[in-house]
Amino acid sequence: MNKEDALNQMPKEGFLKITPSGKQALKPEQKIALIRKGNAFFNQGDIDTAKRIFITTGYSDGLERVGDYHQQQGDILEALRMYWIAPAPGKKQQLIEQCAALVQYWINEKG
Repeated sequence: MNKEDALNQMPKEGFLKITPSGKQALKPEQKIALIRKGNAFFNQGDIDTAKRIFITTGYSDGLERVGDYHQQQGDILEALRMYWIAPAPGKKQQLIEQCAALVQYWINEKG
């Protein structure tokens, strides 16, 4: 990824931080039903709806899969956000290291 590609991927409205504290209190049966619906949406390709459900329920496996999807699509920042709130520390660390290497490359390019 070159500098222009990375800059073009940065959201114009800035970075949003979503934390797990936004989860709603759900009964276990409600949570299970929502997770099933989220999985169905994900499998049908409706990633945004699945993502909203997984964030609401705090379903870490689903959030990690959404992060994998965004990484495959080249949306590294959204992938990192999903890994961060999943939490998926190994995948998060890998993306952070890639971003750090890119920033280091930019710094060395200017110097």
